[in-house]
Amino acid sequence: MCIHKVALALLALICSVTQPASSAGENDQSLLTIDRIYGSDEFDAKGFEARLLDDGSAYLTIEKSESGDGRDIVRHVPRTGKQGIMVAAAHLIPSGGRSPLKIDDYALSKDKALLLIYTNSKRVWRENTRGDYWILDRSSRELRKIGGDAQPSSLMFAKISPTGRHVAFVRDKNIYVEDLRDRKITALTKSNSPDIINGTFDWVYEEELRLRDGFRWSPDGKSIAYWQLNTSGVREFSMINNTDGLYSRVIPIKYPKVGQKNSSCRVGVVKVRGGKTRWMAVPGDPREHYIARMNWPQGSKELVIQQLNRLQNTNRLMLANPRSGATKTILTERDDAWVELNRKIDWLDNGNTFTWLSERDGWRHLYTVSRDGRTMVNLTPDDFDVISLLHVDGADAQGPRKAYFLASPEKPTESYLYRVGLDGSGLKRVTPKDKAGTHGYRISPNGRWAIHTLSSFGSPPVIDLVTLPEHKKIRTLEDNGDLRKKIDALKQPLGELFRVDIGDGVLLDGWCIKPANFNPKKKYPLLVYVYGEPAGTSVSNKWGGNTYLWHLMLARKGYIVMCFENRGTPAPRGRDWRKYVYRKVGILAPMDQAAAVRAVIKKRPYIDARRIAIWGWSGGGSMSLNAIFKYPDLYHTAMSVASVSNQRFYDTIYQERYMGMPQDNVEGFTQGSPINFAKQLKGNLLIVHGTGDDNCHYQGAEALINELIRHDKHFTMMAYPNRSHSISEGKNTSCHLRRLLTRYL
Repeated sequence: MCIHKVALALLALICSVTQPASSAGENDQSLLTIDRIYGSDEFDAKGFEARLLDDGSAYLTIEKSESGDGRDIVRHVPRTGKQGIMVAAAHLIPSGGRSPLKIDDYALSKDKALLLIYTNSKRVWRENTRGDYWILDRSSRELRKIGGDAQPSSLMFAKISPTGRHVAFVRDKNIYVEDLRDRKITALTKSNSPDIINGTFDWVYEEELRLRDGFRWSPDGKSIAYWQLNTSGVREFSMINNTDGLYSRVIPIKYPKVGQKNSSCRVGVVKVRGGKTRWMAVPGDPREHYIARMNWPQGSKELVIQQLNRLQNTNRLMLANPRSGATKTILTERDDAWVELNRKIDWLDNGNTFTWLSERDGWRHLYTVSRDGRTMVNLTPDDFDVISLLHVDGADAQGPRKAYFLASPEKPTESYLYRVGLDGSGLKRVTPKDKAGTHGYRISPNGRWAIHTLSSFGSPPVIDLVTLPEHKKIRTLEDNGDLRKKIDALKQPLGELFRVDIGDGVLLDGWCIKPANFNPKKKYPLLVYVYGEPAGTSVSNKWGGNTYLWHLMLARKGYIVMCFENRGTPAPRGRDWRKYVYRKVGILAPMDQAAAVRAVIKKRPYIDARRIAIWGWSGGGSMSLNAIFKYPDLYHTAMSVASVSNQRFYDTIYQERYMGMPQDNVEGFTQGSPINFAKQLKGNLLIVHGTGDDNCHYQGAEALINELIRHDKHFTMMAYPNRSHSISEGKNTSCHLRRLLTRYL
């Protein structure tokens, strides 16, 4: 055949392969595609955003206005469902404007006379925390902007004072307060140094301690307590943007890598009229400790502070006098590994008792503690973990006061609502017994109502309004019915939750998705999805969103997909389970994962032991590297996304919490970092990273690439320019990434 005819034949073959699918195929609702999952909102589960009022009289929603543009704030009566417009979109049109303000968030004053609108928000690292604020006087309908002549989208964390007289906000790392009567703006802090941060936080506090809003109004509205960070001496990490201009742009971040110098931190109190800040005399080197929580208890004239030491194995709960600055430690929590923060503390009996979660006896129990810390009463003494404390009845509660919390004594992959009397009596499950899965609750401040969310593996959320403590359903707020129909139309492969015995009496929880036409006499390749770090769990009886759907799509293509919950994750299985990996992150967890794979291969002969793949993101990306490097004869393919190849490259707060200081744990950091085992690679490796990842730096990918080259190892890599840790920015990025992973398999 002549070259011309060969070319024509080849072109015809290519065209036949790359032709778009037929219209019949495109309309087949049983087929999952990456475009359907990641290129549209077709499978997005609907939530229900509502604000429960303090007195329990109503909940508020934001809904599209029937009268035109914008959205109304609508008031709903819980018992009857009667609703009415509380704030109309028409009242949110600025003077001279044509359209109502877009509501990114809102807050009401204590007396509900004032409405604070947050709009025009901009992203700062992870969240949209900088924007514009407007105040609406609901009676006069006067709407005006807060901040005077401040630049657009420059204000952060604006809050109305408890008296309704002032609004405080952060701008350019300083705190300001605006008098709502005379519109006078007073600077409460006046630092011009780029190293001093008032009222907000540096990168590592935000990422690892979940702190961003850094000031608190006193209950009487006369003072503000705030954090101040000094980042001088913290070394900068530089990211490079090569694509947004003719010349590259350097993006510096004050990022303390493990073992390096931290920011110094202190807490002060300043009067709303301005003046000198009174600094709290918190003991210890401020660069070697973290002030991880600070607040005013309701009605209190004192501050409550939680201080962690640098190793985070000691949490000191302190009371601080805002007038003198004196502090007193009333409770000290210690652990041989690390301690957990108390994210919710309720003060009872006029401030003489408070609630506290502690693992001191091996389980995370709920305690009441006397003000001096000497008397602790365990309200949940059985062998199970309290997942989180949700609500404590107020002093005006009808009948004995109760605490509501999440727990799941029998199945750590699920969560249910429980209650117990504050005297330790009447421990009872509130969630009905016939509703298996993962239950979440937003409880009204008066404890009479809850917005209840239930989902399970492969089943989207259903959201109801229920009464407490009866758990009687009043109405369904969102059933995701359309999404359920789409899921049903997919003719899903079989899914299951199970446990795998890895020896020595250790059972790991897991899930499995099999191909729809599964035949136990055939052999199937296995894809393992992994996270496995102490920061999160990955095996739960709940809706898994787009990642679940992608795994479902792969199962339709003939893969078995599994996931295992190794020891060392924050599953509610006791303190020893969670702290198992202390100083051995990246060492023990991959061992558990490998043991689980061997166990399922042995027990399930339909798994092809010659075709085992693993993939994960962030810590799961690191775990995937450790898997294929350390167990090269078990895993044949690994896809590592946004990983940390060397634990020395990560930040202080996270890595030191779980590994200790690098100079004191040289062996742990060496053995836990996958880069040190790259020479053992035998199989197929895909490395994916965003070059603009401010969390797990692209530096780690480049260092690993160099190591693989040094040992003459073949691999594949993909860099996404200027994408962050989520690798989601830019048109088509998510679809492109998932196609890449799918093709690589």
